[in-house]
Amino acid sequence: MAEPTAHTEEPAGHHAFPPFQAEHFPSQLVWLTISFVLLYVLMSKLALPRIGAILAERSRVIRDDLAAAERLKEQSDAAHAAYDKALADARARAQALANATREQQAHEAEATQKRLEAQLHERLAAAEQSIATSRTAAMSNVRTIAADTASAIVERLIGTTPTAQDVAAALGDASNS
Repeated sequence: MAEPTAHTEEPAGHHAFPPFQAEHFPSQLVWLTISFVLLYVLMSKLALPRIGAILAERSRVIRDDLAAAERLKEQSDAAHAAYDKALADARARAQALANATREQQAHEAEATQKRLEAQLHERLAAAEQSIATSRTAAMSNVRTIAADTASAIVERLIGTTPTAQDVAAALGDASNS
């Protein structure tokens, strides 16, 4: 087999790429310098000031937003502190109101208890008086009942009814001994 050979010769009608030709280097360097200077001037006079202004504006907006956030945080902290204070005050007022209500109810209960005790003492005194009256009435009837019973017993035993004076005298002697 035949080895392919590298072609280093230019084909007919074709020329080498101009940027790589040495005779074009000085003009290319001039145009490169002119382009670089023009691009540098455009960037430094137009684009960079605009970008700098945009960055400065963004920096100012961020700084203002951070300051506003800090103010809002302080307001929020102040509102939270006011809320906590109001809540503590409300709890204290509620506790005081509960204590006052408890004391008032205790006084009312004590007054009601005293009134009920007074009524109970009145009823007890009335009941004791009624018992004493009943006892007195019963005791006064005991003598009559004893006289009737003694009279009935004597009549059964001896067959004759004793006189009321004999029965009263016998009862008098029995109650004195």
